Amino acid sequence: MDNDKPEECKVCFNNYDEELRRPRNLPCGHTFCSQCIEDTIKNSQLTCPSCRAEHSATDATQFPIIYAMEAFIKKLRSIQVTSMGTVSTKCGQDRTRGISKKLRSLVHEHKSSISNLISECEEELSQLSKYQRQVRDWKIQHHQLQDRLYDLLEQNKAAIELLEQEDTSVLTMTTEGEAGKKQLQIMLENLNTVNTAQEVVTTIDEADQYNVEVEDWIQKCQELFPDVNTVYTSVKVQETIKKALDTITTETGATAAPVFLGDSATTIMEKVKIITGESPPATLTIDYLRGMSESVKRLVEAGLVFGVQQDQDDLRYSRITLQDGQLYLHVLQHQPPPTHAHTIQVSEVLEALDHSSTLVFLDLAWAGSLAGSNSLHIQLSGNTTLGRQFVLLCTGQHSGSSYLNTKLLGVGNKGEPGEFVWGGDYQYNTGKGGAPLLSHQDDQQYQKSVSAGAVWSTWSPVSHRSAQFCITTRDLPGGHQWSRVFGKVVKGLDVVRAAVNHSDITEVTVVDCGVVLTL
Repeated sequence: MDNDKPEECKVCFNNYDEELRRPRNLPCGHTFCSQCIEDTIKNSQLTCPSCRAEHSATDATQFPIIYAMEAFIKKLRSIQVTSMGTVSTKCGQDRTRGISKKLRSLVHEHKSSISNLISECEEELSQLSKYQRQVRDWKIQHHQLQDRLYDLLEQNKAAIELLEQEDTSVLTMTTEGEAGKKQLQIMLENLNTVNTAQEVVTTIDEADQYNVEVEDWIQKCQELFPDVNTVYTSVKVQETIKKALDTITTETGATAAPVFLGDSATTIMEKVKIITGESPPATLTIDYLRGMSESVKRLVEAGLVFGVQQDQDDLRYSRITLQDGQLYLHVLQHQPPPTHAHTIQVSEVLEALDHSSTLVFLDLAWAGSLAGSNSLHIQLSGNTTLGRQFVLLCTGQHSGSSYLNTKLLGVGNKGEPGEFVWGGDYQYNTGKGGAPLLSHQDDQQYQKSVSAGAVWSTWSPVSHRSAQFCITTRDLPGGHQWSRVFGKVVKGLDVVRAAVNHSDITEVTVVDCGVVLTL
């Protein structure tokens, strides 16, 4: 009877436990262990082994644990242990008689090790079972797709047959039309050569006959062509198949791109989710980031993607955000990311940039300004020393030195042609500092400009103030030019002009900076 051993699963006949074989209750009222329920689920359906009732399920955890049953089993075991205590103790003494304490400890260690390995084995078997169900689901989906492809091929075949019939009809009518045309041409020539009244009458009668035949042929063409069913079927089948083919992204013989599947602690199903893009790995690659799948996009929008850089004992993080369809790598800081964040090496991100033309951003703020609305984008010439240095100071990757929290230091030619602002003293914020970050710096490939938006430097790359920069806010007419230009403002020049009009330019501060990534 089923109630003879309530502590036992009626499928595998193993006792319930608090790990892999927990008692779970199905909606039909029957109870089985978690492992047997897991093994019974097929194609998101479960058939009760007792009453054959059908239940929808993809995992055993969808069914509730019977805690009362677990409590009952615990009590039953305690009673059994109590009633058998004396005998068990005696038997245990007999078995261990002659075994030293050290050997008993060794036996206990081995039992514990074997038990742990059994648990690991059962967990791996559970993972294999889940993976097998997933593989079988994929097989079913592929067969379903294959059936749909067969349907498309049949539709295409039917459309071809209709077109062949239409082609034959058109050919027949064309032949008739060519013959009628030829007869009319003969009649036209005959009318040009008639000499007697009898010839005129005879030729006209004959011509009238051909005229009627050709007019009938034209009428017939208008009625027969085009065949609505043939044309409609052909166009719709073509559209359907083209759309289907356009969605195919996997080429024949293509191999999977290299994917980091995590460490040995990552389960089989977790790796499957990483491969399919449902769950990106904790450590991202630039391909994952640029691919911007829905799962990665959700992580970025949730603030769970960070760049990371380790310099000896100094570990710093960079926020990665998505704004207006563009990815922003913010300046490195010591603030750690939230739990469960996904990371990518900052060096990998920066290596993927177009170094000949890098886009950086500076966010400015001052009293009375609207937070988050004062951003400017600067396109840098990456083939210049000052341009490369500017990137380093926007990311903070060089020993933590950055433009973050630096102030604009002053305004030149205020209100006049050639007006400009300057700043960038990351050392002292007074205009006396801004030491170079790159060694062996030489002036090279710098441009000249008279236009507003030019980013340039008064100081040479080897100067103790080389990190300071200027931004022109008004054109400079009269033949003069700014030299040592290494970038231009491509967005937000109005922000810099608004800062110029602030009562105290030294209150204008860089509150954020970084680089804009191209997807």
